[in-house]
Amino acid sequence: MHDLHAADNILKIVLENANENKLMKVNKIVIELGSIIEHGDEINSDNLKFNLKLLAKNTPAKGAKIKIKKTKGESWKLVEIEGE
Repeated sequence: MHDLHAADNILKIVLENANENKLMKVNKIVIELGSIIEHGDEINSDNLKFNLKLLAKNTPAKGAKIKIKKTKGESWKLVEIEGE
């Protein structure tokens, strides 16, 4: 469930960024993911990607390629979005 919460937060920022840059469609999302522990479990990059895709279904980010790079630290960072 914590992966879903993180995915929701990330997607909100992606969509805000897309809106600010007047993108009608998001084609690519790149995220750096550190070791984040929520409710006793570490956020798993595969689960995060699955939940991002699930939440993006009815948004301009539907079908976007999602790349998650593991990094050091205890946070996540939106590195890049591409779109049109």
